[in-house]
Amino acid sequence: MERELNLVQALNEALDLLLTDDDKVLLLGQDIGKNGGVFRVTENLFNKFGDRRVVDTPLSEAGIVGCGIGMALNGLKPIAEIEFFGFIYPALEQILSHLSRLRMRTQGKYKVPLIIRAPYGAGVRAPELHSESIEALLFQSPGLKVVIPSNSYDAKGLLIAASESDDPVIFLEPMKIYRSIRHHVPEHRYTVPLGKANVLKEGSDITVISWGSMIWNVAHAAEQLEKSHGISLEIVDLRTLYPFDIETIQESIRKTRRAVIVHEAPLTGGVGAELVAVIQERMFSELRSPIKRITGFDVPVPQFSIEDYYLPSAERIVYEIEKMLVSLVR
Repeated sequence: MERELNLVQALNEALDLLLTDDDKVLLLGQDIGKNGGVFRVTENLFNKFGDRRVVDTPLSEAGIVGCGIGMALNGLKPIAEIEFFGFIYPALEQILSHLSRLRMRTQGKYKVPLIIRAPYGAGVRAPELHSESIEALLFQSPGLKVVIPSNSYDAKGLLIAASESDDPVIFLEPMKIYRSIRHHVPEHRYTVPLGKANVLKEGSDITVISWGSMIWNVAHAAEQLEKSHGISLEIVDLRTLYPFDIETIQESIRKTRRAVIVHEAPLTGGVGAELVAVIQERMFSELRSPIKRITGFDVPVPQFSIEDYYLPSAERIVYEIEKMLVSLVR
């Protein structure tokens, strides 16, 4: 019988495998040891591998990332956890001034195989700075790979693939679906290639590009549009934001001739803006309509009482696509 795991279980299993297979791998972060992490992703790993492999750190994001950089430069393979993505701001000096630049600064002499994990995104009624979606800030920093899984199978495979990279990886985990989405996850070690998108659903009318928890809102919208209007969406799960898989995107759009991008981060300067630019540059003559972006608003993630209005819900995705198609008919 196939076993199904949620994201937390799949990530925990991946970390267990990495620690078991390679004694250079170690984990560091606040409350990841005895407490098992704020979302219990590292649960039981402290008991199994001890405090030299699963290191509880002080509350200092700059210190966590700075120590991780030093460890990586000296032959270790650290995996650092930031409790919430919004807490990463104090560590940005380490990430942008050092982590992303060290390979270039040393002309390739040094590698920095550091993974920084963090739960990200809104939808769980968290306080301010706990629900940030600032992936575009790191997406724009050369030298970093940025990865966001949308399901447990990909989460395990992408994390293992990230551990095999000689370059730093920002690994963002959509906490809205930490425990609500289950998939078949093999027990053995496997990888999902970085930089390769996944066509989650094939369709003929519109290509919808998304990532993280928004993928499932897009999937619900696709069901509604199919039933109500016979509109067939092709869903492309980007999985790796940088470097993103433009070949899969182009192949899909050549079939549908229309594109929509859905993400929960604010509209202005989001990853969707870069995707629009690249698609326009490469495929302008093949598009039948302007590319549509359906995103969060240009405000900080609001208080939890109105959080649902901020996120692109399935209903809003349906509404925006319907409005897009009506404007084309006119």
